[in-house]
Amino acid sequence: TFANTIEALEFSGATLKKIRAVFFAISSAHTNDTLQQIAKEIAPQLAAHQDQIYLNEALFQRVKSLYVQQLSLSDEQFKLLDETYKNFIRYGANVAEKDKPRLREINARLAVLSQQFGDNELQETNDFELYVTDERDLGNLPEGTKANAAKLAAKNGHTTGWSFNAQRTMIEPFLQSSPNKSLRKKAFDGYALRGDLNNTQDNKALIRETVSLRTEKAKLLGYDNWAAFVLDNSMAKTPEAVIQFLDDMSKPALQMAKTERDALAAQMQKEGNQELFAGEDWRYYVEKVRKEKYDFNEDETRPYFELSNVVNGAFTLANKLFGLKFVEKKDLPKWHPDQQVFEVTEADGTHVGILYMDYYARASKRGGAWMNELREQHYENGKMVCPIVTNNFNFPAPSADQPTLLSISEAETVFHEFGHGLHGLLSNVQYASLSGTNVPRDFVEFPSQILENWFSEPEMLQLFAKHYRTGEVIPQYLIDKMEKAGQFNQGFSTVEYMSAAYLDMFWHTLESTEPQDVNAFEKAMMQKIGLIEEIIPRYRSTYFQHIFSGGYSAGYYSYQWAEVLDADGFAAFKESGDLFNPDLARKYRYVISKGGSMDGMELYKGFRGRAPKIDALLKKKGFRQGN
Repeated sequence: TFANTIEALEFSGATLKKIRAVFFAISSAHTNDTLQQIAKEIAPQLAAHQDQIYLNEALFQRVKSLYVQQLSLSDEQFKLLDETYKNFIRYGANVAEKDKPRLREINARLAVLSQQFGDNELQETNDFELYVTDERDLGNLPEGTKANAAKLAAKNGHTTGWSFNAQRTMIEPFLQSSPNKSLRKKAFDGYALRGDLNNTQDNKALIRETVSLRTEKAKLLGYDNWAAFVLDNSMAKTPEAVIQFLDDMSKPALQMAKTERDALAAQMQKEGNQELFAGEDWRYYVEKVRKEKYDFNEDETRPYFELSNVVNGAFTLANKLFGLKFVEKKDLPKWHPDQQVFEVTEADGTHVGILYMDYYARASKRGGAWMNELREQHYENGKMVCPIVTNNFNFPAPSADQPTLLSISEAETVFHEFGHGLHGLLSNVQYASLSGTNVPRDFVEFPSQILENWFSEPEMLQLFAKHYRTGEVIPQYLIDKMEKAGQFNQGFSTVEYMSAAYLDMFWHTLESTEPQDVNAFEKAMMQKIGLIEEIIPRYRSTYFQHIFSGGYSAGYYSYQWAEVLDADGFAAFKESGDLFNPDLARKYRYVISKGGSMDGMELYKGFRGRAPKIDALLKKKGFRQGN
């Protein structure tokens, strides 16, 4: 029956799920040698355990017998049955018996390779050091970053000066502010060559083996390549559809990036520097051109984006849209003292869930920003089991005399990850495997990215963007300058992202298992898309954690795919004349409450009244179709 097979399987392994969720959340955010060693040991064991379930012929036959029947089920029960059956197929239940041992070997090995790739990337990031002794070489480095660089220098054994590791939150501010081109070059290379130094943390061999094994596995499962396998369960459906989408977006972006490059190179020459304009110069001269062209310096806005104010801004948005309240809880366990924990409730005090916020960069935390679900919302014996979610960031920690002041993009990141958090918190479905962020990869970024749109709206900014010293609300003239300067460098940021998305697709549409020369392949593929020399992919292959140590293989395009949805979806609020339109908020909450229990595109159409259009995104970025 559905109850003794599909539901029984759904609720099995509860203890393992609980421990696994906590273990991997902590090992991502606050790891150590012991946790890393355990992760390496259990990765192949967990893969083998999964194979024991999905390659169990007797169990599959039970699932299949239910799948082929015309059972009288609710929509969500049918969705669970459908997803369970498809998961068995995708994990190899239909693979010939003679090939199943090889499939098990591949799965175990891929689990090990993924864990090792992430460990290598973290160590490379922490091991890199750019040591600066002359304060003039820091330029107008934000005070918070400067204080953290001084702390790192002391930690590394220096009595004076400033040290920078390869964390993006340290490297990018340095590249934006340092007037010393040779030091910018060292910083740029330190970031760009992680995993590519032919040392013990080199990731090229891991990539070769990973791509080869993924291709072999895809063929065992009946697909031409890994991307075809992954995308079969997505909104895009095929690699061809993704490539076409990337082509449509990249052409106007590349043209704009070339225009931006010429303006930046001209600025560099105008200052008397006749050297060749290169990748390490881009961010530095962006800030100069922004200041000259738009009279805008991001340092003007940082005092208005103090971290706790920005977090409160995200909470305020959730309150205005959904009536949610956030109450800090001091008595709940943490894995690091820097964390804050909040109980989330409805307007009437009804418990919704628990939200962990982990803000600051540290050597024990992987780079980037992300959301975890420690416990997924579901119902058990008729009772709601409420979610526990985490948001994780890598912001500079506050110094003795100054709090953490965020850049515009960092502040947007708070809203982004909080959007993922709301996706988990507001879930209301029967089964955990269909709840929260358990949706197709190219739909999961929609709830996060749509929140970024509210962030920069004047009406929203005035609710939270207050000077950390004076309490003054961000002035309108500064909002106007932010808006005018916002589209500048969109060509660069889009091309930087698109080139990584292309790289992901090129790796995973390979149909031969023959190992590739990683750097030669990457270079050839970037030439194929016409990437200009001054821009490198946001993630080069050797530190592309999303696809080699995360869940985004053949799926990195989904951020841009979701941008179409989020720009179009937010336009509905703008068109209504009310940023917090209660009717639209109710419809949007329904979309994110359904998790993966319904088709994402159908949910979107129900919210918007039609399929998404690309026009709003092109307008937002300053692109024009046909360029």
